[in-house]
Amino acid sequence: MTELEKLYFEQPEPVKSCLLALRDIILAQDENITAAWKYGMPFFCFKGKMFCYLWVHKTLHQPYIGIVEGKHIEHPNLLQEKRGRMKIMLFDGSADLPINTIQSILQQAISLYTSGKIKLKS
Repeated sequence: MTELEKLYFEQPEPVKSCLLALRDIILAQDENITAAWKYGMPFFCFKGKMFCYLWVHKTLHQPYIGIVEGKHIEHPNLLQEKRGRMKIMLFDGSADLPINTIQSILQQAISLYTSGKIKLKS
């Protein structure tokens, strides 16, 4: 089992199921999104550029999606906290995921790269 797989499967329920579902939602958004293991956490890259990641909030113990270029996206479900560039979207692991909201935010993030606002590697 890879470090990436271990991270998902060593989580307690319902966090494990939530993270696995979020992984599938992220990967389904675009064929150019790939999974990677960076900085000891599951990252997702868009055409090789860091796009988003999954983690569990240290104090709230809730799974979340971190949007790398979140500072460019205004959405009431995204939290800046003390981050300068990234914003996060927290989830209650035992509740249904707001799939339409997640997809909308991820599509806004993808458009940052496809529009050229965030430069991709040549």
